Amino acid sequence: MAPLTLLGAIIAYFLPDIFTIFGEVVLGLKLFLWLFAITMFALGVVLEPVELRETTREPGKIAAGLITQYSVMPLLGFCAAYFGGLPPELALGFVIVACAPGAMASNVIVYLAGGAVAYSIALTTVATMVSPLLTPSLVKWLGGSFLPVPFWPLMFTIIKIVLIPLLLGMVFRRLLGQRIETAKVVAPGVAAIAIIIICSFAVAANEARIASLLASEQGVTVISLVIVLNALGYLAGWWLARLYRFDLRHRLTLAIEIGMQNAGLGVALALEHFKPETALPGALFAFWCVLTAAGASAWLRRKGVQQAPQMML
Repeated sequence: MAPLTLLGAIIAYFLPDIFTIFGEVVLGLKLFLWLFAITMFALGVVLEPVELRETTREPGKIAAGLITQYSVMPLLGFCAAYFGGLPPELALGFVIVACAPGAMASNVIVYLAGGAVAYSIALTTVATMVSPLLTPSLVKWLGGSFLPVPFWPLMFTIIKIVLIPLLLGMVFRRLLGQRIETAKVVAPGVAAIAIIIICSFAVAANEARIASLLASEQGVTVISLVIVLNALGYLAGWWLARLYRFDLRHRLTLAIEIGMQNAGLGVALALEHFKPETALPGALFAFWCVLTAAGASAWLRRKGVQQAPQMML
């Protein structure tokens, strides 16, 4: 997904007209919002009931992960925005992506890295389901110091493109019967393509601004802050999981869950409710967190999950 996201961004930068069509309104929603709704529908289709029951078996771990998700990253994002010396639109972009729930891609990375997959899926699902309330609340609280934040429009957008499609996907799963195995193969790919197009649209909508940003010191600042935010998220997840006395696999899982944000949602919200440049931090974060997580999972596979985390100590 990382190289495809980069490829889409490059194409969108040099040929923006290919992607600007995704800003058109269809049936009351802009096309890029429909695309994000498709990613949530796909997640609902592939969710296993046994994985959802994980939330009832380990409520303490889910609660700890949820509190960490919606406290550590929002505070880190606010610090990046506050101390980064950025224009209000870019500063708010960091807050929005930091207040998003965990990324769907984190479940795949956790699997590849040898972490606790059921816990990862359960945590991502719960964080996503409560996002209509928590994400706009945190964005308004933390981001309101940079720009006015419309709480209710944010909340209704998340309900329309996150909660409703997720629930519809879970219902549709029951109707598939034996065809569910085919859907489980197709759905993640469809979701990945949708996120790539959304991030590419964010680049296309900001083509002139990106050119100006790259020619200034602010470009280095934004990229550096994205890298630091992602790294601190991984480290905070790992060390807090140690504090919670999680076992090795759950420590690894929480580190990945906290370090990877649903940047696609952040980009969609930024494009819908704020100026296009507000989506830039999210678009950069989407590419960078997938790249670092994929690289980390490959390293962990080579080292072995039992050995590699010990080297992080």
